[in-house]
Amino acid sequence: MGDDGTAPDEPAAETAETAELAFELDGTGTCIARARHLAAGFLARMQTDHGLTVSRRATDLTQLVISELVTNSLKYAPGPVLVNLRITAGAVEVAVRDSGPVLPRARAADTGRVGQHGLEIVLAVAQRFEARKEPGGKSITVSIALRDNLSST
Repeated sequence: MGDDGTAPDEPAAETAETAELAFELDGTGTCIARARHLAAGFLARMQTDHGLTVSRRATDLTQLVISELVTNSLKYAPGPVLVNLRITAGAVEVAVRDSGPVLPRARAADTGRVGQHGLEIVLAVAQRFEARKEPGGKSITVSIALRDNLSST
């Protein structure tokens, strides 16, 4: 059971007042796809139900960031992964919390390296990035602009 009373992989209640969605992932094989799906659905509801402008690029980047952060959490930290999406001034804030005590670090550029570019990707698309230690683990928070100069839909 999640801290909010929901079963793992089941989204917590979403309200227009908070413009927030929280859910717990248990690490099963489909949890990354489920997290991506929940994020896209949340942004679509914010747009259709609340008139918020969300570019297609913002939805794609949010799904990409969630994929990278959740993948790293599942790879390096035991236990469940908690995901929180929140609308802030002109951005969607993606927070991923896990039990791993080590904060992520971007690796030095290496053209011969295959894979392990996730954090570099996240840093490249983020408006804001924060990694902090918390009791029992860490939290990574990334902000992504909801609108972009290329398109508003």
